Amino acid sequence: MLDRFLLQGPQDARFTILLAHGAGAPMDSASMTSAASALAAVGFRVARFEFAYMAARRSSEGRKPPPRAETLNPEYVAAIAELGASGPLIIGGKSMGGRVASMIADDLHRQGKIAGLLCLGYPFHPPGQPEKLRTGHLKALTTPTLICQGTRDEFGTRDEVPDYDLSDRIEILWLEDGDHDLKPRKKISGFSSADHLATMAKTAKAWAERLPV
Repeated sequence: MLDRFLLQGPQDARFTILLAHGAGAPMDSASMTSAASALAAVGFRVARFEFAYMAARRSSEGRKPPPRAETLNPEYVAAIAELGASGPLIIGGKSMGGRVASMIADDLHRQGKIAGLLCLGYPFHPPGQPEKLRTGHLKALTTPTLICQGTRDEFGTRDEVPDYDLSDRIEILWLEDGDHDLKPRKKISGFSSADHLATMAKTAKAWAERLPV
């Protein structure tokens, strides 16, 4: 059984990042592990956690589908309290995990409990359903936000996202030819997954250093 949190990076880091997983893969998936390792390598303290439905898959038979994202909001808030980060905290996650964080961010930011929001592959819409946007709450978002998105992410491509009505507090890092895991096709893009993860982490570090904390 895994610990409640997977922790990486220096204990005396200025910023802690709390990351939640996507809808279908756990907190120790290859993509989550690679992203967390890249962020830890540039000096963040990184914590990963699992929602209860995903943790239950480790011990029970069958794979229950993920619940509606908004029903997970209280679990994320509880994880923040349990983590008890001592310094500035950035919340976020991969895909659905980042979406859940985005729905609770403004209340927490107003209370001074978080410094920012980091989303890795935001699910702007379900694959193949560009009309079903998940951006309503992003129009008035006041929390400083960095979204790292592959240009060919089927949940929101570089051709689609610029047309969305998004808050000016949201910055987007586009990673050339990246998919939903930010992974490029090296022969086409000239970049490797490691290249993109290093760029993501370096950009997140520079962004965090600009946050008013």
